[in-house]
Amino acid sequence: MITTHVLDTALGGPAAGVTVILEVRQGSDWHPVGRGATDEKGRLGTLTDGHTLVPGTYRLTFDLASYHRATGVVAAFFPEARIAFSVRDPEEHYHVPLLVSPFGYTTYRGA
Repeated sequence: MITTHVLDTALGGPAAGVTVILEVRQGSDWHPVGRGATDEKGRLGTLTDGHTLVPGTYRLTFDLASYHRATGVVAAFFPEARIAFSVRDPEEHYHVPLLVSPFGYTTYRGA
């Protein structure tokens, strides 16, 4: 299972409504696995529903431009965040949180 949680550090709370796309690399191409939007708590746990994880490289893409516009930020610096990571054991839970602000973002492997 791959999940995410987006927090807006500028507003001090969850980032609701952020569109997220999950893809897996096959050769030199990326193939869609799942898509969704964060809930009112900034969480998204359905990206891998109906998909069997296999070892490999996955990528999350977060639509930050639309989120920031919706919160009134007109000139955010990063229109999106793309995070590639390795899945070694498909039986594990991979939680990839994202902390955002209009001029920066950071991530880590969560629990």
